[in-house]
Amino acid sequence: MANRVDLPAISAALAPAVENEGMELYDLEFLQEHGRAILRVYIDKPEGITLEDCERINYALAPALNEVDRQIPSDYILEVSSPGIERKLVKDTHYLANMGKLAEIRLNAPQYEGRKKFRGILSKLTADELIVDDLCFARGNIKSCRLVYTT
Repeated sequence: MANRVDLPAISAALAPAVENEGMELYDLEFLQEHGRAILRVYIDKPEGITLEDCERINYALAPALNEVDRQIPSDYILEVSSPGIERKLVKDTHYLANMGKLAEIRLNAPQYEGRKKFRGILSKLTADELIVDDLCFARGNIKSCRLVYTT
């Protein structure tokens, strides 16, 4: 189901409503959970997200969602959420804002001693690779990258 949804187009349609409320559309995903379709919208702002922010964005998205509903092939539930403290890094801006922080990287194909999972400090991002500690990972081989919370 998620393959039939044009997430970049939906993101482009929803972003202005989020930005008008002084927040960033951090990411979004369309998925199936427990037999239900969910459009999950992640929002962020420098001082963090509150429950009231999520509620406000939920209402602010209504007009834009009316425009994109025809692009979604089924009924769905809208969820508005913070990306969380162990947030997934998706965009270049996410990586660049978190250089020097501990992250967990999962790869599509094994690398370095046949491993697909690594933890280390984000060091550098280029167009082609992510450097974590002293290891270089091809960006095309990165399945996911998320921050790791430490106390």
